[in-house]
Amino acid sequence: MVTNNLKKFNTPVFPFTAIVGQEEMKLALQLNVIDPKIGGVMIMGDRGTGKSTTIRAIADLLPEIEIVKDDPFNSHKSDLELMGNEVKMAIQNNKNLETELIKIPMVDLPLGATEDRVCGTIDIEKALTEGIKAFEPGLLAKANRGLLYVDEVNLLDDHLVDILLDSAASGWNTVEREGISIRHPARFVLVGSGNPEEGELRPQLLDRFGMHAEIRTVKDPVLRVKVVEERTSFDQTPMVWIENYEAEQQNLRDKIIAAQNLLPKVDMDYELRIKISEVCSQLDVDGLRGDIVTNRAAKAHAAYNGRDKVSIEDIQAIITLCLRHRLRKDPLESIDSGDKVGKIFNEVFEMEE
Repeated sequence: MVTNNLKKFNTPVFPFTAIVGQEEMKLALQLNVIDPKIGGVMIMGDRGTGKSTTIRAIADLLPEIEIVKDDPFNSHKSDLELMGNEVKMAIQNNKNLETELIKIPMVDLPLGATEDRVCGTIDIEKALTEGIKAFEPGLLAKANRGLLYVDEVNLLDDHLVDILLDSAASGWNTVEREGISIRHPARFVLVGSGNPEEGELRPQLLDRFGMHAEIRTVKDPVLRVKVVEERTSFDQTPMVWIENYEAEQQNLRDKIIAAQNLLPKVDMDYELRIKISEVCSQLDVDGLRGDIVTNRAAKAHAAYNGRDKVSIEDIQAIITLCLRHRLRKDPLESIDSGDKVGKIFNEVFEMEE
C-alpha cells in the first residue's frame, strides 16, 4: 500500500505558464526545447529571480518520450543518433524491442560532481563479483534526450564544463576508462545558471552556449506583489494550482510539439541569412557559431509561432539572446552588450529605433 502511494507521490512543480515576467528566459528555454541543436541556454541574473523555478517548470511541462525499456541511455527505437550500441545490435539482429513512455529526464548536476560520475566509469561491483569489465553510465547517459541543469555553472570546474559543452555540441559522450572504451548518445539541452557577482565564465566556454539570457529583478511593485501572492498561494494549495493551470499547460505543450514537427519545413530567405552574417561581422564576433545559432533560433521562433517562413521579427526577437555573450569585452565600453547588438541589428536591417 505504502509503495503504491509513494509511486503516486510527486513533488509539485510550479506551473511554467504561471510564471510572471522573465519573458527572455522563458523564450530561450522554449526555443531550445523545440530545437536542441541551438546549443543550450546560459541564464545569468540576480539572486531570487526564479531561475531554478523556471527551469524545473519547463521540464515538468514537456511531453513524454518513448524509450527502449530498461535502456540506460534512454535510447530511441528508430533514430540512430539517439540510441546506444546494444539497441543498435538488437535492431540489426531483428530482435523485438519493448518500449515505454517516460517523462523527459531532467538531470541536476551538483557542484561537487566528479568526472567519473558525469561521464560514467567502470562498474567496480561487476568487476569484483563477475570478473568482467562493464560500464556504469553517468549523468550524461541519464540526460540523453532530456535536460541537464547546472546551477552556479560559473563555480563548476572548468574541465567539467568543457566535457558538458563537448557532449552537448556533438551529441555523443566518449569514455576511456581502465580498459573500457565506449561511446554513447548524450543529446540534451544544457541549461546553466549563475549569479554574475560570483564570477564570470571564461569567454571560450561562454561562447559554447547557444543563448545567453540576462535576468533582472522586477522593479514594478504591482508585479512584485503578484509574484509573492502567487508563490504563497501555490505553497498552500499546490494541487489546486496545478489543476487551475492544466489547460494552459496543455496548450503550450501542444504548441511546442507542433513547432517541433513544423521545424524541418521552415525556410529562410538568402537575403536574411546575409544580413544575420553582416550583423555578426560588424559586431566582430569570433568564429561562425553566432551565425549558425542565430539561423537555428530564428527558424525555431518562426515554427513556435506556426509559420514556415522566417521574418525579420523572428530574427529581432532572438538575435540579442544569441550574440550578446559573444562580443569581446571592452572595459571602456559604456554601452551594454545587449544594447550594442540591438543597435547594429537596427542599422543592418534598416529598422526604426
